[in-house]
Amino acid sequence: MGYPYSHDSEVPILTKHFGEPEARTLAGWKARGGYVALEKALAMSPADVIEEVKASGLRGRGGAGFPAGIKWSFMPSEREKPHYLCCNADEAEPGTFKDRELIRWTPHQLIEGCLIAAHAIQAEHVYVYCRGEFFEATQVFARAVEEAYEAGIIGADLMGSGHTIDLTVHVGAGAYICGEETGLMNSLEGRRGEPRIKPPFPAAAGVFGMPTTVNNVETLCAVPHILANGGEWYRQWGTEKSPGTKIFCVSGHVRRPGNYEFPLGFPLSELIHDVCGGIRDDNALKAVIPGGSSVPFLSEAECRDCMLDYEGVVEAGSMLGCASVIVMDEKTDIVHQVRRMAEFYAHESCGQCTPCREGSDWVVKILRRIEDGRGTEEDLDTLMEITRQMTGTTICVLSDSVAAPVQSSIEKFRDEYLALIRRGERVGAA
Repeated sequence: MGYPYSHDSEVPILTKHFGEPEARTLAGWKARGGYVALEKALAMSPADVIEEVKASGLRGRGGAGFPAGIKWSFMPSEREKPHYLCCNADEAEPGTFKDRELIRWTPHQLIEGCLIAAHAIQAEHVYVYCRGEFFEATQVFARAVEEAYEAGIIGADLMGSGHTIDLTVHVGAGAYICGEETGLMNSLEGRRGEPRIKPPFPAAAGVFGMPTTVNNVETLCAVPHILANGGEWYRQWGTEKSPGTKIFCVSGHVRRPGNYEFPLGFPLSELIHDVCGGIRDDNALKAVIPGGSSVPFLSEAECRDCMLDYEGVVEAGSMLGCASVIVMDEKTDIVHQVRRMAEFYAHESCGQCTPCREGSDWVVKILRRIEDGRGTEEDLDTLMEITRQMTGTTICVLSDSVAAPVQSSIEKFRDEYLALIRRGERVGAA
């Protein structure tokens, strides 16, 4: 078995060296082919690097799924102002734990991806914004950055190319909202971690007011492999619209939770019942949240034919997001779990937008009342109305993240809410 589990159908590209302590070191990474792609990229023009990533079809792995090469092309081609790259390593979405492991086991993979991306967008400085709770991973990464500086891979005249690219590791204070790209930039500047109104977009006025591109850890880790092997090589996996591989974080009521790397378009049912060994204790599957706690629930029936790519999960009734697959068995108390999710988002709201600040708090109050057996059927209508007003009405999508699980759970598991309302009895166990 691999780290911690592996499966015959896996395509380990980004995760190939998980569990290998030597891969954390510069010598160990070079022995595994590291920095060959960077050397190749530095011999190419920035425009040619962008075209190669465009050809691969790589889509942002942070949740939005926007094509990375196109995002890079939004940066001004001239260098009238300094350009910056921000790596979003503030992984805080409940159910997500892939970026932490990428940083922890293959820090040089991320450094290489950052430097290639910086060259492509003509950035002179990279900021890697790490989640405050990632103490071990951040220490591993910081040491790898020191090694790369000492070897002349980061800094002035990197690898003898004549280019200068610096890299700073910045540790946040554990605020979920700083995972939103403009909230991240505000925090990096020493201001409150609050999202910014767009436009202007980061490519026009980002961190410190300069043109900036923000990419997720997993996105940047894929870049060296694409540069080393070519865009068409990357397209041999996945689907036409969702090419390549994806790391799926599987948690919840399965026998073998963990990170698994598969081609996009892999069947959700096979992931749960074959790869992860099925539902623990031989219980039946009840529901799945396929993209982290901020996306709609899928019922057991909806999971059967769901294909795990950006289009397939939407067709099934949810979103792929960051591919954090949270599995719930028949004994799960849906109302209890939704209340816990809502409490998380209410706590993490920056409070800048009224629908989010007030709406999330009221959603939690009503859910607590229902869970305590003091709710009414009108409360369900109230929850649906509140969450409708919270959707698409705020600067960032944290408010929408409250609405999605609440609305989908009421629509698909209404009987559990009614059981609590009518009898004050909870369906299932916590």
